[in-house]
Amino acid sequence: MEVNQAKQEHLLALKGLHMDISGKFPTLCNPNPNVYLMRLTKPTLFTNMPVTCEDRDLPGDLFGRLMKEDPCTIKGAEALMLGEMLTLPQNFGNIFLGETFSSYISVHNDSSQVVKDILVKADLQTSSQRLNLSASNNAVTELKPESCVDDVIHHEVKEIGTHILVCAVSYTTQAGEKLYFRKFFKFQVLKPLDVKTKFYNAESDLSSVTDEVFLEAQIQNITTSSMFMEKVSLEPSMMYNIAELNTVETEDEGTSTFGKMSYLQPMDTRQYLYCLKPKPEFAEKAGIIKGVTVIGKLDIVWKTNLGERGRLQTSQLQRMAPGYGDVRLSLEMIPDTVNLEEPFDITCKITNCSERTMDLVLEMCNTCSIHWCGVSGRQLGKVSPSASLALPLKLLSSVQGLQSISGLRLTDSFLKRTYEYDDIAQTQSQ
Repeated sequence: MEVNQAKQEHLLALKGLHMDISGKFPTLCNPNPNVYLMRLTKPTLFTNMPVTCEDRDLPGDLFGRLMKEDPCTIKGAEALMLGEMLTLPQNFGNIFLGETFSSYISVHNDSSQVVKDILVKADLQTSSQRLNLSASNNAVTELKPESCVDDVIHHEVKEIGTHILVCAVSYTTQAGEKLYFRKFFKFQVLKPLDVKTKFYNAESDLSSVTDEVFLEAQIQNITTSSMFMEKVSLEPSMMYNIAELNTVETEDEGTSTFGKMSYLQPMDTRQYLYCLKPKPEFAEKAGIIKGVTVIGKLDIVWKTNLGERGRLQTSQLQRMAPGYGDVRLSLEMIPDTVNLEEPFDITCKITNCSERTMDLVLEMCNTCSIHWCGVSGRQLGKVSPSASLALPLKLLSSVQGLQSISGLRLTDSFLKRTYEYDDIAQTQSQ
């Protein structure tokens, strides 16, 4: 019963009628206040369709003279479609996620009588919530004939899909009868950008820059108009420091890789790159950066048309941290080039990534080109969970060219489990 009553009320409100509390519908539409809604948007530049011809054609310079006399064309550039004048929006237009929806609401007294205690309430119904957008909840004492009550509402759109603006008006007639009606305005919120992210894990040979994560953000403009990308930044989580890789450093200042005018045309895609490094207090604790970790969120700000601003923030981006097993072996130091058949030094770092203490034994196995110098099978001692051990080693290369460092074996004496490490790094033998 309430659903049918609401539908009838909706249809009558659109026709200028209202329904009173008793459920009776009046036959006259003018003696009651009415609600008018207009979306507030920036104007657009006027466009014309230039018609030109050559001087030897039949019209001669007629078209040229007409375009010069046209007040909508640009003087000296009459053949351009873009004019100097502004035009007001001719329709409701599109509303995109991240933009600010602004609307002008006017309640006009179309009757010849004074109405009293006019209260206007504007609510925005989305798929998940109902928001009150009214600037004031105070009733207007009286509204004379041909007068109006105005209100301007603003709302930053944060959901896509169907939105319904509900304008409810209650008032009292001269006879003391309290009346109430509503109007519904439905509109769709569209998605302006398509954002895709990719993660690349990088292990560096130097401990100061280990566990780097490279984030590539692909942003595509899926609207029908150009966008000026004012800001695209990554707000990292508390575990990471960030370095933006979207500028080219010069002597004075950094220059954007996209040029001075950062425009994104319809259906164009742009890639942004960021490098994240774990903070020292987290990088030293091998057990913290495991599994799914929060990287941060993207903050995107753009402008369209005559400076209309939009902003989007993604949800927290997550990535799966690479698994190193129970024991992780990384290189702290290795020379870029070495001399043939001359010993050289490297420094390894062994980290216990498990939750138990390990008693490690080191074995060194020679390959066809790499020969280890020292005692194989020596005890390294006990390594506590999340603890690290620096291990200096000496070896030599017997073959020229690019050589891969391989042949290290670590054995846990407690569980009798062996961990093999090949292709740890590469060096050039000459």
